[in-house]
Amino acid sequence: TEPWLNLRRIEQGRQYRIITNKGVIDLALEPDAAPGSCVFFDSLVTTGYYDGKSFHRVIPNFVAQGGCPRGDGYGGMNLTLRTEVGTEGFATGAVGLASAGRDTESCQFFITLAPAPHLDGRYTRFAHVTSGLDVARDLQVGDVMKRVERLKE
Repeated sequence: TEPWLNLRRIEQGRQYRIITNKGVIDLALEPDAAPGSCVFFDSLVTTGYYDGKSFHRVIPNFVAQGGCPRGDGYGGMNLTLRTEVGTEGFATGAVGLASAGRDTESCQFFITLAPAPHLDGRYTRFAHVTSGLDVARDLQVGDVMKRVERLKE
């Protein structure tokens, strides 16, 4: 089925867990701000797409980015998403979709490790970290998402 049909089932604040080799990071989705991105992320999680993917870009006091199928930041999928710019800025712990320009978002996401207001209005923010920010800050290039899962409601 089309992932967009799941839109009605994505509740604000739905919880996800990223289990890394460094520990656990929990996220809450923000479908009111980025409904299409949340549905897409949920579909990737439920199909196991992120399991075994690495964090290929880590810049201390800025971002940890992962989800690239090639593992180097240059890979993507055969589809792109529309940019969904909301009113929430990129404060510490915001989760956004990586982009090569407007309407080019796909499977790569990043976690802000410090406030990043220069990203506001340019990137899709679709979630925020609810716990495990210390784990995100400890990530290094090559660290792995062992599993990403939706938590029970």
